[in-house]
Amino acid sequence: MKRTIGVNSNCYHGYSVEDALEGIAAAGFHYVELTATKGWTEHVFPSQTFEYLDGIREKMKELKLVPFAMSGHCNLMDRERLEDFIRNIRLAAFFGCDYIVSSVGEAHLEDREKATLELVAKHIRMLLPYLEECGLTLVLETHGEHATGTILKEITDRIGSPLVGINYDTANVIYYGEVKPEEDIDTCMADVKFIHLKDKAGEIREWNFPALGKGNVDFSQIFQKLSLAGNGCPFSIEIEFTPEGAGSLEAVNQAVMESAAYLKCQGFEL
Repeated sequence: MKRTIGVNSNCYHGYSVEDALEGIAAAGFHYVELTATKGWTEHVFPSQTFEYLDGIREKMKELKLVPFAMSGHCNLMDRERLEDFIRNIRLAAFFGCDYIVSSVGEAHLEDREKATLELVAKHIRMLLPYLEECGLTLVLETHGEHATGTILKEITDRIGSPLVGINYDTANVIYYGEVKPEEDIDTCMADVKFIHLKDKAGEIREWNFPALGKGNVDFSQIFQKLSLAGNGCPFSIEIEFTPEGAGSLEAVNQAVMESAAYLKCQGFEL
């Protein structure tokens, strides 16, 4: 099955977007997920000048990279942050992306109880007109309090829109949700519209997300289940060495190249 496979520029956390684009292209990839996450990796961001953003767009054309997605994480449970996310939606449209990625975020009500799933759905429904206007699909990432496919499917079912699906992060479900991705993905397969291919090494709560094939995620089983389900959603590779990033740019480039080689061995074309 032909599948879009790209790389999340967040792999290059701590390095420039130019470094990211050059490394991704050099590894043989043709698609990139740009990162616009406030306070973390701001490779592109709505507050940057048009001249700068247009320069990044031209850089991708030179490298023959297609920006198919944007990682625009905001706390969607914070009403004040919804405006930030709407700006990210418009930025994603500027680059011609098809997908925008965000975790749900966390929120607590005044009575100190956690926000209900219906309230989560209500907040996200407010974004539907903007997604439709910009021709984007929002994919909610398995992360934090909403770290399993089981939980996110309850949310997407409540939203009930083809413009919202799940970004299944194969390592986050282990780190945050303490479940096996090859089992948990069965609970939400029909709603999985995007996958962060991320490996997980070390202990459950150890921040150790190496190159694909260097950790413990059973990708072969996940790939088989996707194929059997006829799910041809895009893949975006994400590598996160430590919260501070990799030890060197060369280490990131090497990990991206190793991930490319791993996928080729699994029968995929970049």
